[in-house]
Amino acid sequence: MTRSTRSTAPASTRAFRRRVSVLGALALAGLTGVVAGAPSTSSAALPTAAVAMGDSFISGEGAGAYRAVPNAAGVPQGDPGFSAANSNAFFCHRSANASIEVANLSGISTRFNLACSGGQPHDMANPSSARASGRDVASQIDQLRAVAQTHDIDLVLIGLGSNNSSFTFGSAAAECAGRFISDAWIGWWEFWVPLASWWEGEPVPSEDPCTDNDLATSAELAAATDETAAAVAQILAVLDEVDADGQHRVVLQDYTNPLPHDFDDKFYKEKRRTDTRDKFRALGAERYAGGCPAHRASLAPAHRFSANLGTMVEDVFGRMTTQFPGDDLAYLNVQQAFDGARLCEQSNSPSGTLATPVRVTNSSGAYITSISGYDKNDINRLFADCESFFQRCQESWHPNAAGHAALGQCLAGAWATTDDRVTCARQSNGAILVTSS
Repeated sequence: MTRSTRSTAPASTRAFRRRVSVLGALALAGLTGVVAGAPSTSSAALPTAAVAMGDSFISGEGAGAYRAVPNAAGVPQGDPGFSAANSNAFFCHRSANASIEVANLSGISTRFNLACSGGQPHDMANPSSARASGRDVASQIDQLRAVAQTHDIDLVLIGLGSNNSSFTFGSAAAECAGRFISDAWIGWWEFWVPLASWWEGEPVPSEDPCTDNDLATSAELAAATDETAAAVAQILAVLDEVDADGQHRVVLQDYTNPLPHDFDDKFYKEKRRTDTRDKFRALGAERYAGGCPAHRASLAPAHRFSANLGTMVEDVFGRMTTQFPGDDLAYLNVQQAFDGARLCEQSNSPSGTLATPVRVTNSSGAYITSISGYDKNDINRLFADCESFFQRCQESWHPNAAGHAALGQCLAGAWATTDDRVTCARQSNGAILVTSS
């Protein structure tokens, strides 16, 4: 099969050619299909495909309906239960409700979700298991090569960078939620708690709100940007090598914050205690029930962290347009895609939101939705389970099925346009608006 060389035409021309190629492929597929068992001898005869690569915001974490995932040996792994090792491939949590699966993508016949919850830039060209806390899956680029053997790849969605060798989204979320819960349940006078940590040689747990540097320093963000850019460049180089017709659109999506800029009045105070007081268990239980166990003072740093991730993805996009001037690339900004429907933004949270609440499960996998009446020992056991079996809490603070449906609309908009910068925002009436930016 002859591979076409990478085009150096303008993006609008490349996009037009891509759509012509898709239509031609579909037409030819319809003609050759009448010959039973006829082998494919032309790249145009391959069915078109959209591929998702990256981390949890792409894999479908939080959306349920998780499918079996082949491990590094190619053996599909179904749900192994909530006491299995989190390295199991299933815990990539590739959802049938992920944005790549539900987006309206004209001309695309098949979708492939290669993303993995917790995925890092390292995992693009290397097996995830080759790093600490990785999963037993092949490199995502090797999986991409396998798709290219049977399909003409026309769209690739990449969400990458929130997890890297400097920081991870999961650790940032756990840090802020853990500090709040600790502050809510443990009084300053219960000095034996930090003393026990010191005695065991463990860091003394902080009960202060998260700061910008607690989430990611400037140096860490710079290192993460370089790391992510290198991984995306590897993906683009392989795509130009293996894509059947050399025409494909690559969408680099950034991240949206599951928490609001400020809480609804309901979540400010409980039993005359705010989160600036010492030990506020009733308020802690109320925010946990609402899905947002975090200090109000942590919200602004959390949103700056999300904005910094957006800047990182936009920076990577800019580098790639320079490094791969002939590729059809787009930056998809989804930072406003959950506006008005974030956790604890409305009094009925977590109902009506687009994100999953912070939740821990019991050993049977049932969510614990209320921790009202728990003492500090109960809380300790609850979060110790999460630490030992991360799958018991890994869905926390991710897009839920409705959130992935919204992100699917964002992706559909980025696919339908030839513009290279696209912004997706939720309107006050709940509609998703996709505009060129």
